[in-house]
Amino acid sequence: MTSPARRFDSISLIFNPHSTGDAPELAARLREQLVEELPYIVDIRLLPTAHAGHAVDLARQAAATPNALVVSVSGDGGYHEVVNGVMAAGSTDAVCAVAAAGNANDHQRTTARRPLPQAVAAGHVRQMDLLHLTVGDGPGAEAVYAHSYIGFGLTPVVAIDMEKGNKGALKELVSVVRTFARYRPFRIEHTDGTRAKIDSLILANIPQMAKYATLSEAADRPADGKFEVILFPHTAKWKVLLKAARATTTGLGDQPSVARYEFTTLKPIPYQLDGEVRSAPAHTRIRVESAPSALSVVG
Repeated sequence: MTSPARRFDSISLIFNPHSTGDAPELAARLREQLVEELPYIVDIRLLPTAHAGHAVDLARQAAATPNALVVSVSGDGGYHEVVNGVMAAGSTDAVCAVAAAGNANDHQRTTARRPLPQAVAAGHVRQMDLLHLTVGDGPGAEAVYAHSYIGFGLTPVVAIDMEKGNKGALKELVSVVRTFARYRPFRIEHTDGTRAKIDSLILANIPQMAKYATLSEAADRPADGKFEVILFPHTAKWKVLLKAARATTTGLGDQPSVARYEFTTLKPIPYQLDGEVRSAPAHTRIRVESAPSALSVVG
């Protein structure tokens, strides 16, 4: 859903000054472009982060300003923090955007409709769903939003191994092959009591991830109140490789769409949230829900 054209009173550009993707330079260049496109805006700020998680605080503070645009100059992980900061600000009229400046830019690549300076100048704002993840039950439950996907199984395990070494196309490939050879499936229990042995489970709000893999044809509708479930039951590794090859060539085709997905972990498992790796303890309830039209974005 697209809203009437917006004029912003302030723009905050949040970036990691130590980014491997030249985020400081890209943020400075974007500021210059926005100053040129939007001469009526006096407050266009460059906000460097000082530590991991700082973008959450910066985004929450920026979103508290009336009629604000909060831009993450980053990859998917940096945008993840900014989105959660804006959501933590509560009921505001803040709008989000992402300018690609990282190793993983799946969200920007699959959702951008025009160059960001022109989109901001045109004031084109639309609503986008988020994924809302809850780990655990009761007062001790942890809740967080994801803008693109949540992955269990192979996805976070590969990510953990890749982070141990330097990034690069060849080294990434070597990491994937090495991890895949050692990988073991995980088990979960569904709400009806049935148990499943799974190689990979991805809950996706966008159609692509990991630069090349097309997860679903239906996931290009990030504002339909649902997300796609891409599940690989445990099978022979050569069959998993065939599915992975299909994802990077023709795509996996249509996948089931749901508004809610729940299961219980049987052992501790890692998961990947918009590129950020975390872990869930054993015997813990995992609940993922669509948050319909939760985020206003420039697009």
